[in-house]
Amino acid sequence: MQPQMHSKSSKVTNQPSWRVWWQLTRPHTLTAAFVPVLLGTALAIPQSDIHIGLFVAMLLACLLIQAATNMFNEYYDFKRGLDTAESVGIGGAIVREGIQAKTVLYIALSLYGISILLGVYICMYTSWWLALIGSVSMSFGYLYTGGPLPIAYTPLGELFAGFFMGCLIILISFFIQTGTVSSTAIFVSIPITILVGAILMANNIRDLDGDKEFGRKTLAILLGRKGAIIFLAGMFIISYLWVFALIFLGIVSPWLTIVVLSIPKAINAITGFNRNSLPQKMMPAMKATAQTNTIFGFLLSIGLFIAYYL
Repeated sequence: MQPQMHSKSSKVTNQPSWRVWWQLTRPHTLTAAFVPVLLGTALAIPQSDIHIGLFVAMLLACLLIQAATNMFNEYYDFKRGLDTAESVGIGGAIVREGIQAKTVLYIALSLYGISILLGVYICMYTSWWLALIGSVSMSFGYLYTGGPLPIAYTPLGELFAGFFMGCLIILISFFIQTGTVSSTAIFVSIPITILVGAILMANNIRDLDGDKEFGRKTLAILLGRKGAIIFLAGMFIISYLWVFALIFLGIVSPWLTIVVLSIPKAINAITGFNRNSLPQKMMPAMKATAQTNTIFGFLLSIGLFIAYYL
């Protein structure tokens, strides 16, 4: 598929079309959808045989919803004038690559359509109540940057992102395999909920000055740059301490201490934000934040696998 050219584009690059479309999905954020599905499924292993078809359907649906949400963000940032040819990051493909805004919107809606079909398949084997839950989740994905009062413009972005892309995905992934939701699954979902929110916090720290100029009231803006970095560090610390507390209370296996192997990435993220104030130079710190969530979630899942099979 070739990107359609927009006559008002101020700058058009010669990137291959596949790369442009791939960047539109904002791939560094997709692990925020993959990790919770994997973890929720890993939690279900001791209680049920794993239905591979449901696992794959849930994984694909979550990835598509995350990609669509990113495209809605791209579309509405363009419509509201937030994206320019000089915008930092991989957003701004509409103004930089000449893709028509409506094309981005239509593709996002198409991804939602495919997700709905996958959701129907999941509901057929589990519960139709999930259709309601999924509809609410998809609505918030759209309302994150769409609608009259986008969630992204408020201090609640991290909370909504963490809940819908962390906690809820883990619990649904657990439910479709077991038919229930356990207290252990809820407890284990908390640190991933926090770390998914941390990805958004890192993004808002980088964009703090630009967001303030356009009237956003993100949590990072309310806290100030220094306060936001301290808050991000607190999110990391609480996530690790939460796992240790679960181990101490006997709720999960000591094997889950393996998550400490992801600590260097969290340190890199905080160090990167402290040392740099220019948006472009904060990109590695943003990447390290996303990698912390990915590695942390993978290690939690590995710890659960080891605890079950040994």
